[in-house]
Amino acid sequence: MYDVKGNLQQVLSRLPQGTRLVAISKYHPNEYIEAAYEEGQRVFGESHEQELRQKHETLPKDIVWHFIGHLQTNKVKQLIGKTVLIHSVDSFKLASVIDTESKKKGVVTDVLLEINIGDEESKYGIKPDEAVDFADSLRDLSNIRIRGLMTVAPICDDPEANRPYFKKMRELFVDIKSKNNDNISMDVLSMGMTLDFEAAIEEGATHVRVGTGIFGARDYGNRS
Repeated sequence: MYDVKGNLQQVLSRLPQGTRLVAISKYHPNEYIEAAYEEGQRVFGESHEQELRQKHETLPKDIVWHFIGHLQTNKVKQLIGKTVLIHSVDSFKLASVIDTESKKKGVVTDVLLEINIGDEESKYGIKPDEAVDFADSLRDLSNIRIRGLMTVAPICDDPEANRPYFKKMRELFVDIKSKNNDNISMDVLSMGMTLDFEAAIEEGATHVRVGTGIFGARDYGNRS
């Protein structure tokens, strides 16, 4: 088996105290997640609703699941109560459905607003210059709580190339945090992945999402 435990310890050794690691386990088998769990990792990220539900049912119940992928509105109902944080709210329609389904279950769901910080056509997310107004547009949705922002920075070989994007994310985070809306409780800035998480941390990331650096390349044929 891939050296999940050794890789996890290497990643953890590079994180300053207080930074939360979300181990991105999508498309990886349960035994890899169990290996990381044995080393003390409890927070895992999935990007497909069905895969998250399957793993939620079969793996230890104290695992904390984050949903990190693009979320279709017809999948929301299945996630409420199974994930503690949805990283990818990128439209009013999605936010409204999360709010409605959360209300039905009598819960408040924590969410992050996904920002397309590089303004890339191939990626989902809110445009940076629309982020503050978008957050304000959600102020009447009482069964969601905006905990912060998430971004997937442009893919590049040089982590320093993404530093300006991380700086901009931090600025947006501060701007939205200054709002007095009842459903804004900003304390999460999720940015940085395997190749650039250290630069992201230096620019203010509270959560980093590392998959390949822990579990290796993904087996896209494995959906369990």
